[in-house]
Amino acid sequence: MSEDQTNDNSIQNQSTDNSSVAIPGLNNLDVVLNIPVDVSLELGRATVDLQSLIELSQGSVIELNRLVDEPVDVLVNGKLVAKAEVVVVDNKFGARITDVVSPEKRVEKLKN
Repeated sequence: MSEDQTNDNSIQNQSTDNSSVAIPGLNNLDVVLNIPVDVSLELGRATVDLQSLIELSQGSVIELNRLVDEPVDVLVNGKLVAKAEVVVVDNKFGARITDVVSPEKRVEKLKN
């Protein structure tokens, strides 16, 4: 093999193997830690017909499919990641995490 062919193979191997490329001073996880995500709490759901929806007015009550003492779902980008209880902190609603979905199940849900 000529020297030119050897150099070409070395260049190809370097350009296709990006797994070992690292940015100095950055941990691999640091790259994704600042990505914003939407966190929401789902108190419950209800199905209503269009007629009931049209008749809604101030003071109307929609019954949800959850009991008062049931934990609420904590969703990140629409995916369930935990269960929580609703709390009030300084006149604002908050959530106290009571159960976290296992990392394996969270990754599995991200794939779907």
